[in-house]
Amino acid sequence: MITGELKSQVNSIWNTMWSGGVSNPLTVIEQLTYLLFIKRLDEIHTLKERKAARTAAPLEEPVFDASQDHLRWSRFKELAPELMFNTIRDEVFPFIKSLGQKGDADGEGGSTYTNHMKDALFLMPTPRVLANVVDQLDGIDMSDADTKGDLYEHMLGKIASAGQNGQFRTPRHIIKLMVEMTAPMPKDVICDPACGTAGFLIAASEYLREHHSGEIYRDEASRRRFNEGTFHGYDFDSTMLRIGSMNMLLHGVENPDIRYKDSLAQTDENDAEKYSLILANPPFAGSLDYESTAKDLLQIVKTKKTELLFLTLFLRMLKTGGRAAVIVPDGVLFGSSNAHKALRKILVDDQKLEAVISMPSGVFKPYAGVSTAILFFTKTNSGGTDRVWFYDMQADGFSLDDRRTEQPDKSDLPDILARWQNQSSEMGRKRTDKSFLVPKSEIADNDYDLSISRYKEVEYEVVEHDSPQVVLERLAKLEKEIAKGRKDLEGML
Repeated sequence: MITGELKSQVNSIWNTMWSGGVSNPLTVIEQLTYLLFIKRLDEIHTLKERKAARTAAPLEEPVFDASQDHLRWSRFKELAPELMFNTIRDEVFPFIKSLGQKGDADGEGGSTYTNHMKDALFLMPTPRVLANVVDQLDGIDMSDADTKGDLYEHMLGKIASAGQNGQFRTPRHIIKLMVEMTAPMPKDVICDPACGTAGFLIAASEYLREHHSGEIYRDEASRRRFNEGTFHGYDFDSTMLRIGSMNMLLHGVENPDIRYKDSLAQTDENDAEKYSLILANPPFAGSLDYESTAKDLLQIVKTKKTELLFLTLFLRMLKTGGRAAVIVPDGVLFGSSNAHKALRKILVDDQKLEAVISMPSGVFKPYAGVSTAILFFTKTNSGGTDRVWFYDMQADGFSLDDRRTEQPDKSDLPDILARWQNQSSEMGRKRTDKSFLVPKSEIADNDYDLSISRYKEVEYEVVEHDSPQVVLERLAKLEKEIAKGRKDLEGML
């Protein structure tokens, strides 16, 4: 979570935009993202220059050529407001829109980033506002990945509550936990069918770089596979697609497959059994019309509930042997409708349900107070569920109120990961512990209920109370002392 000086800087920039007439929060985020992107490009170019100077080697893959030097952040930030405004609007902005462009002069065949940027608009209202924002952004060091993440987290938090389609931002530490528990491999084809700003895809790319950099950068084919074939994301919000594609590019993934798609409404046979890992926090928008929902999903589970439809979609998109880590509202775990029961039965009987992590309701504040859980499962189409691992998360390292202040000493996340990675030690755990295993037969006997409260046992401490006679004697003694005190006070008066 963002704290201290950085939070104040972002708030000040936000207020500058707001008072300058940019009142839509998404527009503010989009315009600030463009500027942060431009700033980061200059920082990347500077790092390459320093490396070339240090090694006395030619400059490798420069971001700007000699004729574009005036488009760099470090150059135009010194200009007068009017000249800066004209330079960014007429030259810098068209430059970033053309990045990654291949093929013909119209940009056909360009990267997904280029395709999303075609409709981008420069909406800074006045030279004065732009100069003020540039000056403030210049004081933020964008070279640190955590800083970029903190900036996005805080800016996205300014979008009022959960948004129109049940969208709310997944905290980065929860995303990181899910990625570490699924442990992506270089051979994985990873998808988030409701990607938003691409948080899950970015976390997966960072995990692969940290743990498998030798393999993903081994040769040109491996590098191309990482940049173009590993990451796939869909969303039906074009602004989110632009922000997400820029976010991926800033994090070093050059051409991910991020595209416009209403995942529940469009049937795409090319996506059937295509992915080996799905990481997602799909929107919980309530209900959809049957007419607007892909018919093949309704054939499996006839429901209007988006959370159930998304789970059905994930099963269709996964390869056999593919795995998923998905955030769902608690209602999915214990809902009593035929659709709820049928989907849970499919996960337990036909696939391999591996884990259910129950999260406290404050995890998604200030966006929403909904209680949620993380489901981990593998698509087998032949069963395989033997025991399901349950974990009762009590704390995630932040306060569970709207402020969400950091509390690193109160986090279950390291314990969750450690226990998950050492399943042999879970066999003997009691149902009173934070985590335990439940056999498939018991889940089936409980109508496939997956709520942790169904299986967890609570230990009650025996509290011994004094008998009523002793309590009455104590009260009588107190009353005598009060009466005596009152008489002494009357005597003094």
